Amino acid sequence: STPLLDQIRTPADLRALNDEQLKQVADEFRQETISAVSVTGGHLGSRLGVVELSVALHHVFDTPRDKVIWDVGHQAYPHKILTGRRDRIRTLRQGGGLSGFCKRAESEYDPFGAGHSSTSISAGLGMAVARDLDGGDNSVVAVIGDGAMSAGMAYEAMNNAGAMDKRLIVILNDNDMSIAPPVGAMSAYLARSITGRTYMTIRRRGKRLTAHLPKQVNRFITRWVEHMRGFVTGGTLFEELGFYYVGPIDGHNFDHLLPILRNVRDAEEGPILVHVVTRKGKGYEPAEKSNDKYHGVSKFNVITGEQAKGAAKAPSYTRVFAESLVEEARKDDKICAVTAAMPSGTGLDVFGKEFPERTFDVGIAEQHAVTFSAGLATEGYKPFAAIY
Repeated sequence: STPLLDQIRTPADLRALNDEQLKQVADEFRQETISAVSVTGGHLGSRLGVVELSVALHHVFDTPRDKVIWDVGHQAYPHKILTGRRDRIRTLRQGGGLSGFCKRAESEYDPFGAGHSSTSISAGLGMAVARDLDGGDNSVVAVIGDGAMSAGMAYEAMNNAGAMDKRLIVILNDNDMSIAPPVGAMSAYLARSITGRTYMTIRRRGKRLTAHLPKQVNRFITRWVEHMRGFVTGGTLFEELGFYYVGPIDGHNFDHLLPILRNVRDAEEGPILVHVVTRKGKGYEPAEKSNDKYHGVSKFNVITGEQAKGAAKAPSYTRVFAESLVEEARKDDKICAVTAAMPSGTGLDVFGKEFPERTFDVGIAEQHAVTFSAGLATEGYKPFAAIY
């Protein structure tokens, strides 16, 4: 029979399939991804981790009318395949080929030009506000990874969204298990229950009822209810920022994903955060077992997972920079290095091996990295802040 993936030219084709067919689509998707990256090289682990999530989002939401904003470019590759770019996916990051990131000029399904990370919630809130000013009713969904949540900008955006009480959906893709408690059937049941129409209606009516009470009593009841729900489901931090927290749920299980995404799509609530747990490299054993989850790879053998070794060539700019900085730091103990979650990409991993106490990774927080470096400099240190 014809593979289901061959029948999908746009998300509308995906929405024509029934829920039971989506697992087959995801399986075909995963095999094609492994095959393509084995020939071209590139990001693999993160692509494999969001296969089901990508399929579920385009199945449930009416894209491009509904906006789906991917926070990091390489997590959006499955999204590109599903949105009419499958025939060009092997041209990624090549001259005249597809962009490595989402690009508005490239497709109507790319509502925002995503860069490295941590911009999606801010952009999504802007789109949600514009929608309301225009009297629209479409959904806006921002997909952000747990690593990107180390950036202050994500919390600035969430704080603003919570205060404005705008209808915005944030999917927290937790692929490191760094945030999530165990995920299972009970967690999925709770998540389905608290996003269901009955619970949402009772909650909304309860809010209207307590609004007539004295301000202090209203605030006490509201906070007590939300804290008790947070105690059962987790997510108290997000609740304090004004988001309705749902999860954690299994991001590879369509039986969990689909009903919850439909519930939050149809909710009349303000901002909602759905905590989805995925696994980098899911479905390809060498990637699942690798420490870096095959984040970025050269060409590789699909059967063994062994990566091709490149031919000898001139040293890269990054390597020259890294070795030169180490050489200077051996002579000057005031030299230190600062990176924003990219030690290997900037070459500072080399510096970190020799001078761990003088190497600082501040997370995806470039603004903080530069100001932190300025603080070091006021005390006579010579910080090198290496940022893309």
